[in-house]
Amino acid sequence: MDVLKRPSIPEDAVQYQLFLVHRDQSDAEGHERLLQQILQNILAEIAPLLVQYIWQHQPFNLKYHPEKGDVPAHVGGVTEFGDNVEDEWFIVYLLKHITGTFSDVAAVVYDNDGQFLLIEAAEHLPKWLDPDSSENRVFLYRGELHILPNRTRSGEVGWPRDSVPAVGQALEVLHSHTESCLAKQSIRTVLAKRLNGYPEKIQQNFHCTHCYVPAGIAVVLSRRPDLIAPAVSAFYLRDPVDLQACRTFRTFPPDTRVMTSVKFTRCLYAQLQQQSFVPDRRSGFTLPARSHPQYRAHELGMKLAHGFEILCSKSGQSSSENEAPVSSNPLWRGFLDSLKKNGYFKSELEGSVRYKELMTLAEGFFRQSVTSTHCPDIHYPGQEVLKVLEGASYSLEELKSQEAHLPPEDSDSWLDISPQELERLLEERGGRGVSDGTCKTTQPDEEMQEEEAGYSLIAVTQGMKNFINTMSSHEGAEIPRSCLAEPFSFDPDAVTSALDRLLGSKDDELDSDDFEDDDDDDEEDDNDDEDEKVQNGESQEQAGAEALDNLRKYMDEMDQELQSTNIGKSFTQNNRASNKADASKSSSAASSSELVEEEIQPLDVDLNLVSNLLESLASQAGLAGPASNLLQSLGIHIPPDADQS
Repeated sequence: MDVLKRPSIPEDAVQYQLFLVHRDQSDAEGHERLLQQILQNILAEIAPLLVQYIWQHQPFNLKYHPEKGDVPAHVGGVTEFGDNVEDEWFIVYLLKHITGTFSDVAAVVYDNDGQFLLIEAAEHLPKWLDPDSSENRVFLYRGELHILPNRTRSGEVGWPRDSVPAVGQALEVLHSHTESCLAKQSIRTVLAKRLNGYPEKIQQNFHCTHCYVPAGIAVVLSRRPDLIAPAVSAFYLRDPVDLQACRTFRTFPPDTRVMTSVKFTRCLYAQLQQQSFVPDRRSGFTLPARSHPQYRAHELGMKLAHGFEILCSKSGQSSSENEAPVSSNPLWRGFLDSLKKNGYFKSELEGSVRYKELMTLAEGFFRQSVTSTHCPDIHYPGQEVLKVLEGASYSLEELKSQEAHLPPEDSDSWLDISPQELERLLEERGGRGVSDGTCKTTQPDEEMQEEEAGYSLIAVTQGMKNFINTMSSHEGAEIPRSCLAEPFSFDPDAVTSALDRLLGSKDDELDSDDFEDDDDDDEEDDNDDEDEKVQNGESQEQAGAEALDNLRKYMDEMDQELQSTNIGKSFTQNNRASNKADASKSSSAASSSELVEEEIQPLDVDLNLVSNLLESLASQAGLAGPASNLLQSLGIHIPPDADQS
């Protein structure tokens, strides 16, 4: 598909579409009703996973999309995940879960980079699959990744790589040949490794800590924990105009502050914790000394208060009171029935406190996930904060009495990463980690011994030779996938073919007969054909031998010219060559010209290669550079330089 025709996706956003694999094209209304029913069932299925999830910017949302062009009717949505890429991969997990639960649904997911699922498994993709040939070929179906194969001959399963199938055509192939479209095991393993840990990973990405915040914020977060995300973003992306509203704090006065437990995502906590900020003196916020045991709680609470105050100052004049209740939405009744069937309320009595809390969470999830033309929850979170604050009644004394019963804080040691852990993560992302996903923890001395034991100069030279001999194209140099796994082999036919291309093919040589007149009779031409072929063969052999001799003479003359220059002296000679060089220095100038040819000896290419690479690595002083990047891409690990001189 032409790049200009592709739908535009905002940066840091992911788009997803859910199609029916087999549909009745003759009944459009029945198809729409079926999709609406599937939408209700999907929301009810994933509601337990999402009601307590905190999104960085926008939530996972689905709505019905009618047929448009060659794209069939489907349900789908777009989510901006901002700085938290885990939101994007959580959506991928949701889509795998949905397609695994509903066997007649196939999902497509991509972001502004394109098929990021293929990017994740780029090392294992077939050669023919690239961004141009992957359009409308990649689906999540029955809980697994499926890729339409390349059809090279008629009768094969798949689709030709030089044409883009329509979505309907691709779905037909997927439905008819599901097993043939299943992605390779290595590709599916990479994707499963990236999604490993879900849904338990949802709780692992949370971080609970104590914050000293105004009472209104404590009440809002107790009822709507998801509003922590827009508040942190408002503080994180503040500007001088936003801070003007934080001089007086009309909505959240600092004299009502209480200690409470706040749940963040790790991304939100890192954004809030790592920013340095000094409050305005007129705001009324004062911080204790840094040595105070609760300094961090006071600092986090001060930053949160600024974020919530900025949100409320941007709420505008429009009020969320005009928002229609969720019960007026025709999808709500079916969604609520599906929740009850799936045991969402956990046998809670209708009207109990816990039942009401679960109902509030379900209503909030429904508003966010079932998008409409205007959604105040997403675009105006400040209005939602004011709405919750107006509908909540609280006692400051009661909130203060709860300070003694707060749950313990989570450790934020995950913010600090050691050099060894960073190296392990980089190796794992670079594909050099342990195949089963486990990581062995070794001591520094043991790591050094393993590095020295696994280091080999032969591996360096062999890897470079494999890299040079690898086929490349206008798209760049190709890194060998297993540069150390296969032994080095010499192909004389390939060398001969390369020399033919270098010296000119047989068809490119001019024959003197080409300039003769064509007035001879046909009979004479027929009789001379065989003689000409023999003569041409002999002349071509002679020409090839002469060309090789000329090439050798040319190379010898070039060696003689370079021998006395700095370029010639820069190469490392073997002992024999160096001894002859010393002998030539002691000889007279008259006889030196006669010994030049004897002095020139073949260079030890491997020795010079390793010497130059080690000199380049030493000049990098442990930093990234051309030599280290090339060797790392070839899978060759060089130990650190122990000679500090």
